[in-house]
Amino acid sequence: MATGSPTRTTCPYCGVGCGVVATPQEDGTVSIAGDRRHPANFGRLCSKGSALGETLSLDDRLLHPEVNGRRAGWDDALDLVARRFSETIAAHGPDSVAFYGSGQLLTEDYYVANKLMKGFIGAANIDTNSRLCMASSVAGHIRAFGSDTVPGTYEDLEEADLVVLVGSNMTWCHPVLFQRLLAARERRGTTIVVVDPRRTVTAEAADLHLAIAPNSDVALFAGLLDHLDRTGLRDRDYVERHTSGLDQALAAAQGRGFPGAMEATRLPAEQLREFYTLWSRSERVVTAYSQGVNQSVAGTDKVNAIINCHLFTGRIGRPGMGPFSLTGQPNAMGGREVGGLATMLAAHLDINRPDHREMVRSFWGSPGIAARPGLKAVDLFRAIGQGRVKAVWIMGTNPADSMPDADAVEDALRACPFVVVSDVTRTDTTRHADVLLPAAAWAEKSGTVTNSERRISRQRAFLKPPGEARPDWRIVCDVAARMGFSEAFDYRSPAEIFREHAALSGLANDGTRDFDISACAGLSESAYDALAPVQWPRRPGEGLDGTATRFFAEGGFYTPDRRGRFVPTPVAPPEASEEFPLVLNTGRIRDQWHTMTRTAKTPRLTSHYAESFCEIHPEDAEDAGIGPATLVRIVSPQGTAVVRALVTERQQKGSVFVPMHWTDQHAAQGRISAAVLPAADPVSGQPGLKFSHARIEPYEVAWYGFAVVRNRPETIPAEYWALARTDGGWRIELAGAAPAQDWATYAAALIGRGEDPETLSYSDQDRASFRLATFSGDRLLGALFIAPQPVAVSRTWVVERLAAPAIRGAERLRLLSGRPGADQPDPGPIVCACFSVGANQIAAAVADGAASVDAVGEAVRAGTNCGSCRVEIRRLIDAATLKTAV
Repeated sequence: MATGSPTRTTCPYCGVGCGVVATPQEDGTVSIAGDRRHPANFGRLCSKGSALGETLSLDDRLLHPEVNGRRAGWDDALDLVARRFSETIAAHGPDSVAFYGSGQLLTEDYYVANKLMKGFIGAANIDTNSRLCMASSVAGHIRAFGSDTVPGTYEDLEEADLVVLVGSNMTWCHPVLFQRLLAARERRGTTIVVVDPRRTVTAEAADLHLAIAPNSDVALFAGLLDHLDRTGLRDRDYVERHTSGLDQALAAAQGRGFPGAMEATRLPAEQLREFYTLWSRSERVVTAYSQGVNQSVAGTDKVNAIINCHLFTGRIGRPGMGPFSLTGQPNAMGGREVGGLATMLAAHLDINRPDHREMVRSFWGSPGIAARPGLKAVDLFRAIGQGRVKAVWIMGTNPADSMPDADAVEDALRACPFVVVSDVTRTDTTRHADVLLPAAAWAEKSGTVTNSERRISRQRAFLKPPGEARPDWRIVCDVAARMGFSEAFDYRSPAEIFREHAALSGLANDGTRDFDISACAGLSESAYDALAPVQWPRRPGEGLDGTATRFFAEGGFYTPDRRGRFVPTPVAPPEASEEFPLVLNTGRIRDQWHTMTRTAKTPRLTSHYAESFCEIHPEDAEDAGIGPATLVRIVSPQGTAVVRALVTERQQKGSVFVPMHWTDQHAAQGRISAAVLPAADPVSGQPGLKFSHARIEPYEVAWYGFAVVRNRPETIPAEYWALARTDGGWRIELAGAAPAQDWATYAAALIGRGEDPETLSYSDQDRASFRLATFSGDRLLGALFIAPQPVAVSRTWVVERLAAPAIRGAERLRLLSGRPGADQPDPGPIVCACFSVGANQIAAAVADGAASVDAVGEAVRAGTNCGSCRVEIRRLIDAATLKTAV
C-alpha cells in the first residue's frame, strides 16, 4: 500500500465500533484520526483509539511459529496441530478437544473456527472471552425475546428523556458514546441516572447517582416493576397483544416491592422514590447496562429484571426507549452472529433444535454437527484441569490473566497434553503453549466486526503482516485442510467467508429469525472492500443503506408464539463471609485495555495510572491499618494480589475495586484475576467478576522505590515492582522486604552502564533514604529513589528527564532531589492522556482564570478530544474554588 494512502477501518477496542482513518507516513509511523463519516463516532476517538498509531511497534511481536519453544516452519507447526487434534479426537472423541477465542477476532475468523469445531470436529467446545463479557445479555435476550436481539440503536441515547446507566462506567469504558449522551443532555435536557456501587467518574457526571449495595440490581428493578404496576403504568394494549408471563413476574416482584428494594439496595427511601418517579414519568427511557450487570452470578436475572420494566410499559423499539446492552469488545456481537459461543449455532440458530442443527449441517456439507451445547469458559478450563479436555487451541486472548481463579487456569494449561496459542505477542498464556502461531494484528487484518447497535463495519489492513504472521482465518483453514476438510475450507479471501456467512443468515429465514444479512451474500470482492457500515437486519430487496433499525415496537418477537416473555427474577441475598468480609470488584480503567498487550506499548496510555491500585474506603483502610499509597494485599479463597492502596471516599464502604489489566508482564504480583472466585451465573455461565469475597491487609515492606531507566531490566530484584513505558525508557515502582546491602550496586544492576557513565548520589546517615542518577554524556541513563515510605518525587517531571536531550549543571542536582526548579514547572500527574496534560498545568490554568472545563480546554487543550477526563478536570476546578473560598 502506497505511503500516505488513508485507509478507513474500525477501532479494535470497545463495542462502540468507532470508525478510524489510518494513514501511513513516510517515516514509518501511522497517523490516526476519527472517521467523520462513520455513524458510530462521527470523527471522535477516545484516548485509546487516538493512540492506536503508537501501538504498532514490532519489538514484542511473535514473528515465526514455534514448537516447544523453538522456531519452526509453518508446515511443521500446522501439521503438528492437525495431527495432535486428529489423534486426540480418534482416541477420546470430539469432546476431548476445544477452541477458546476472543472478541478481538474478526467475524470471518470466528466463522471458520466455529464451522470447524461444530460442523467438522462435531463438538460445541468453542467458547470465547465474550463469555466473560456479554453472555448474561445473550441469555437474558433469549429468555425475553426468543433471540439474542439488541432492540435499539445509539440514536436512542440521543432521543431519550431519561437514560439510566446500570453497572456502566461509560465515561471511561465507552467514552465516545458517553460524549454523544452528554451532547444530547446539553441539547434537549436528557436526565442521566447512574446505578453503581462506586462513585465513578460517570456517576459524578450524572444527575442522580444510586450507590446501590453490590449485586442488588434485581431488587432495584423488581421494585420498579412493582411500582409501575401499583401506579397504573401498564401499557395494557402492548402487554396483552405482544407479551406473556406477566402474572408470574409480578408475583415475584410484589414479593419484595418498595420495602424489599430499599432493604436490598440500602438506598435512602427518598432517593429510591425519586428514581422510581423519574422512570415512571419519562416516556422515553433507555436503560443501558454493561459489565456491572453482566458479570454477576445473577447476571441473566438482572438483564431480565430490566427488560421486564420496558415490556410492562411498552417502552421498547421506539425512538428514545428500550433496554440497551453496551458490548464490551469490538466484535463480541459478530462472534455471537456466527455462533462463536458454545451454546449457540451460527446465524442465531438454536443448537438445541434438531431442525436447526440439520439446516446448518446441510448448508456446510459437514459429516455431522455438534448435538448439544459445549463447555462454557469456566467449565472449559475446569475440564482441561481435570483431564477431560486434552487439546486446546487459544486464539487471540489471554485466559491466564483474564479468567477467574487464574492460578487454577494456569495449572490446567500446564497439565494439558497439548496447547496451541495463536496470538500477536507473548503473554502469560503463551508460556504454556506447545505450539505458538504468529497471528496478524489489527493493522494487518481484513474482515468485519459488529458493534453494540448491530452495525457491521469493515476492518481493513493498511500494513503488511511482519515476519511470517498470518490472518487467523487463514491459520484455521490451513489446519482444517490438514485434518481432511480442505474442500469445505478452501477460501481465498475473507470476502468469500463473509458471503457464505451472509447466505447462511438468510437460509429458510422468512422473518422468523432476527439476524439476516442475506442482502450481502452476493457482494463482489470490490463491493466487500468498499462496504460502508451497515446495520442488520438487511434482507434481500432492502439494500445496504437505510434508516436505523429497531425491534419490537409492534411485537414480532422470536419466541414460538411471537410474544415477548416476562421472566420472574427472584432476589437472592448475597452470601456473607466472616473470613473474607469485603466485596472485591474488578473492571477497566480509562486508558488500558484487557491485559495491556496493545495499550501498554505507548507511554501516553500508561501515564494516567502506571501501576495497579486498590480503591478502598477510608474506614476500611483504617480498620486494616493501610495508609494512602502504601501497598495492600488482597486475599480471597482463590488467591492473592499486591497493588497500591488508593484510599478514597468514592469507594463504597465494605467493597474494594482493583483494575483487571495488570499481568506478570507488567507487575510482580498484580494479577487480580488470581483472587477472583470462579462462581458463574447458572443460566449464562458468565463468571461473577464483580463480586468475590476478599479481605485486605498491609503488605509489609522495609523500603519503597521509584526508578526511571533507559533500557528495560532483564530482572528486577524486588518483591514488588510495577513497570510501565515512558518516552525514552521505562518507569518502575519498587518495594522490598529488606534494604539492599549496597544501593549503588543495586542501582547499577537496575540501570545498566553506558559509555563513560557519571553518577551522582545521596544517602542519609542511616541509609534509609537513597537517591542516585547516572548519566552518559549529557543524557540521563537512569535514576533511583529509595525511602522507608512511599517515595515522594515529582514523577511526571522525573520521567520527562529520560527524553530530555541534555541535562547539565544545576538540573542534575534538581533531578537528584526529584523536584523541578521554579523555571521548570512540574506538570503533575497526567489527567488528559490525549494531550499529556498534568494536574498542575490544569491548576495553573484555573488560577489564571479558567473557571470552567471548556475554559481549561481552551487554555491547555485538556478534555477537548475524547472528553473522558472532563470529570477529573471538574474535580480540580472545584478543589481550587474551595481552596480559594477557605
